[in-house]
This record gives sequence, structure tokens and C-alpha cells, in this order.
Amino acid sequence: MQTICDQLNAARTQLFFERWMRHIPTPLTAADRAGGYWWELSMRQIEMSRTIVFDAPRRARGFFEAVVADNLDIGRPDEVKVIFGRKQIRSNTRSEFATKVVTRGTDVTINAFYKHSRIKQYLKEGRALRIETVINSPTDLRVNRRLTNLAELVDKARMANRRLLECQRAGQGCAIEAALWERISQPSLQEGQRTVALRFGDPRAMALTGALCIGLLSVVGFTNKTLRGLVTQLLDRPYTRTQMTYDLRRLRLLGLIQRLPKSNTYVLT
Repeated sequence: MQTICDQLNAARTQLFFERWMRHIPTPLTAADRAGGYWWELSMRQIEMSRTIVFDAPRRARGFFEAVVADNLDIGRPDEVKVIFGRKQIRSNTRSEFATKVVTRGTDVTINAFYKHSRIKQYLKEGRALRIETVINSPTDLRVNRRLTNLAELVDKARMANRRLLECQRAGQGCAIEAALWERISQPSLQEGQRTVALRFGDPRAMALTGALCIGLLSVVGFTNKTLRGLVTQLLDRPYTRTQMTYDLRRLRLLGLIQRLPKSNTYVLT
């Protein structure tokens, strides 16, 4: 599909234009054209889109709901200049910097405006994240209007889509991934063995994860004994070696820790 779309370039558009100009009546004659007078194509509006399909609709909805909540300020000058790759000074720019959220039924669209152009984002058919950069004036991105500059404008519009995604990915990077959360918070079958879930709010599970957080900066890793001491302090009740062995196995099967070869030392994944 992308290969087919890429075939719509400046050269093919020019051929399409020339073919129709042989049939459409114009006030210019063949002599006028021989003298250098003729019609020339320029770009009025170019839209470059990108669609990312999620493997599950619920994850698409979860991500987009977080995007809407966290990106109500993408229309601000300091955000727009990152997305469009332009250095902006508000006092020198005759345009409104704004974010517009449009709701039609259950469908929500986020719009960020830059001069005559905009970038919008919405959820398509409940499972695909759609990003569209609409350039209403190529000079907004310092590209001339002539059709020969189409490739340059397409590259800059694609970069705007990519930068927006990078900003949002960085913003959501601190959140626990939905698939990971499901794997550790619900019973599962790992390596052919049934694994008990780490229940959020359970005192033992909270003490265990708290002890792992304390050991985040440990370069040499941790053992049954060292981690057991931290868990005991946080749990504030007896916590045996057998319990620690059971929890280490559970953490390993859940993919949160791994055992170093030929040793009793573990490290976080």
C-alpha cells in the first residue's frame, strides 16, 4: 500500500495535468506556449497521514484516552515548534496558537494549529491511531509552492507526524504497559508452570515490589538473603527464606527478574 501511495509523486501529477490540458479549452494558444506562456501547477493543500493499528481495540482506546488527557497543550508555541521543527517567536508570528478538541458522539479529535496548517489525531474505527498533518500553505514549512517541491514538503510533513508520536511515546513511557500489567497482576501460565499473580494492594506484593525498587541501582544484583532483608523491613512481619524462594520464582516466571548463570544472584530485567 505504501509503495502504491509513493507513486503519486510530482512527475506523475504533472503528466496527469498535461494530459488534461490537451482537452480543456484555454485562452492560451500553441504560439503562446511556444513563447513561454503557459499554466503551471502549484500546491494548495497537502495532507500527509499515518495510521498505526493496535493489536487490541482496548489498548488503542486506553492509549488514546491518555493521549487526549496529556496533550491538551500541544497547540502551545513551545510544543508546536517541536512537532513542526520550527523555531517560533510568538510576537513575530501572525497566527493563533491553540489546541482544539472536537467531540462527535464518542469520537474525539485533537487539533493543533500552526499558521495556516494543522496536525490532528483521532482514533479510527476504534483500533487505529490516525495522525494527519494538513499543510494549507507550503510556505508555513519554508517550502515553495511549485509542484517540483512536493517531495520536500512530503518529507517535512512526515517528520511532523513522527515527532508528534515521539513526544507522545516519551510522555507515556513512564506508564506501565497494559500487557505487562495484565501479565503480572493476573494468574498466568509461564514456561508451562502456573504463576500466581502479584496483586496490587496486597501487603506482601507491595513490600516485594518496593524492595525491588530500592535495589534498582544495584550493579551487582541481589540474592535471596539481601532481598529478604529489605522485604522484611517493609512488610514489618516475619518473612521466611522459603517465602523468599517462592517469590523469586514468581518474579522470574513473570519476567521481572533473571538469574545470572551459575550463581544465586538475580538482576532486574
